[in-house]
Amino acid sequence: MSTANDATLHATAPDPDDFAVQIADQVESFIVAVTEVAKGDEPDSAVPFLLLEVSQLLLAGGRLGAHEDIVPDERYEPDLGPEPDVDDLRERLAEMLDPVDVYSEVFDPYEPRKAPVPCRISDDLADVITDLRHGMAHYRAGRTTEALWWWQFSYFSNWGSTASASLRALQSLVAHVRLNQPLEELDGLDTDQDLGEDALAEEAGKVMVEEIAGPLGLRPVK
Repeated sequence: MSTANDATLHATAPDPDDFAVQIADQVESFIVAVTEVAKGDEPDSAVPFLLLEVSQLLLAGGRLGAHEDIVPDERYEPDLGPEPDVDDLRERLAEMLDPVDVYSEVFDPYEPRKAPVPCRISDDLADVITDLRHGMAHYRAGRTTEALWWWQFSYFSNWGSTASASLRALQSLVAHVRLNQPLEELDGLDTDQDLGEDALAEEAGKVMVEEIAGPLGLRPVK
């Protein structure tokens, strides 16, 4: 027999088919999963697991990107207080992913003659989580529209491209392992190095020739 309390619970329970609920669930799942990976309990499966999680997160991002513009209820964003620190997460991921943490990336594929720059998967994931947590704080405070607005805005302005870049790096790592293609030319590429654009482009070019052009038969590997 249903009671008044049961009726209240059913009336206030979130609709699992609701767009906001689905996005929030995917966001929270990603945050929890990456945090667990960063603990380092299963380092051998970290890269494929991160590949899966980033792929699933970008599905949520794609849905946000395809959605009409979400307008927040208030003109000014409410103060959320200090942002949670992600330095520990960043450092744990960097330690676990070393020496494959650094990869080369072109930020805007539509900007001509832009040289690749060195990036870190650990930095990418920590930055993405920072954006997602910001929206989650709104969501948990009951500001659903504000949360969706922030996730959509930051998807376009930051975490979408950042997660996409890290996804390409992770997919490449898994492919190199499965296809038995070593990453020797990446040794020494580091975000801490002060490389000029010409030197960095040359280094990235070596990687492209060794790891892509040669195996595809586009150019013989020297």
